Amino acid sequence: MNKFLLLSLIMALLMGCTKDTVRNNNPYIPSYSFSYVINLNLNPSLTLPIVPVTLTEPSGISMIVMKISDTDYRAWNANCPNQYPSSCSKLSVNGVNAKCSCDALEYSLFTGIGTAQYTLIPYRIEILGNNSIRVYN
Repeated sequence: MNKFLLLSLIMALLMGCTKDTVRNNNPYIPSYSFSYVINLNLNPSLTLPIVPVTLTEPSGISMIVMKISDTDYRAWNANCPNQYPSSCSKLSVNGVNAKCSCDALEYSLFTGIGTAQYTLIPYRIEILGNNSIRVYN
C-alpha cells in the first residue's frame, strides 16, 4: 500500500510540471529570442512600484514592464494575445491592466490573465543590480 501511495504521489508531481513553451504556445504572436537590458536611471518610472511602462527594444519587440516590489518585476509582450499583429493590436496601459484597442479585451498586468483564450505572453526578468534589469525570453 505504501509503494502505491508513493508511486501515485511521484506521478502526480511529474504530471504537474509543464514547460513555458506549452503554456505560452500562442499561434498569433511569433516567439523571437531577445535579451534587453534596461537602465533604470534612464527609465525612472520603473523604479516606482505598480507603474507600468511600455518600451520597445532595438529589434522592435514591444513590451510592458512593471515593478511589483524591489525583488519582483513583470514584463509582457505588448501585442494583443488573441489576434494577429495589426495596426490596432498594440496594447495600451489602463491602470494595472492592458487593453486591446481592437476588441476592448483587458488583461491583468499582475497575472497576464484576461477573458479570452490566450493570456498575455510573459517575458523573464533578471535584476542585474540597483540600476538595471534584463528582460528576455
